[in-house]
Amino acid sequence: MTFDEFVGARQQAFLRYATVLTGNPDLAQDIVQDVLIRVHSRWHQVESYDHPEHYVRRAIVNAYVSWRRQWSVRNLVPFASPPDRAAPEHHGSEPPELWQRMARLPPRQRAVIVLRYYEGFSDNEIAELLGCSAGTVRTHISKALAKLRADLRSHRFLEAL
Repeated sequence: MTFDEFVGARQQAFLRYATVLTGNPDLAQDIVQDVLIRVHSRWHQVESYDHPEHYVRRAIVNAYVSWRRQWSVRNLVPFASPPDRAAPEHHGSEPPELWQRMARLPPRQRAVIVLRYYEGFSDNEIAELLGCSAGTVRTHISKALAKLRADLRSHRFLEAL
């Protein structure tokens, strides 16, 4: 398969994945474009992998985490809170509040939530994509869900006041 065929077949899936991961369609396009440029220069090597799509997904996660680090260094953020970003435009039936809460998760926690619940990957597949153990993936999922639940509880408490 040529690089152009690969991109033609998978580009929309990569954009959807990056949009859910970043919460920002414009940033998602930038990240996917940067990753695909890097992959193009190494395509002869990447195409020989069992799952070149997994390689690209991992590169997208790494690029997003790297972008977040660079952003936070350039823009001093009090209390390490993430920037406010618009919710993805095409996100199914989830309420906008869920996207706002997900935007506040640390990058790796957000990545495992997206990979598990939006992409349908198993713990082992996520671990392979992120270069960590399945136990670490489960820890990230547990912490992310706990944070989302606590955020929801505090939101409901404040509404009751």
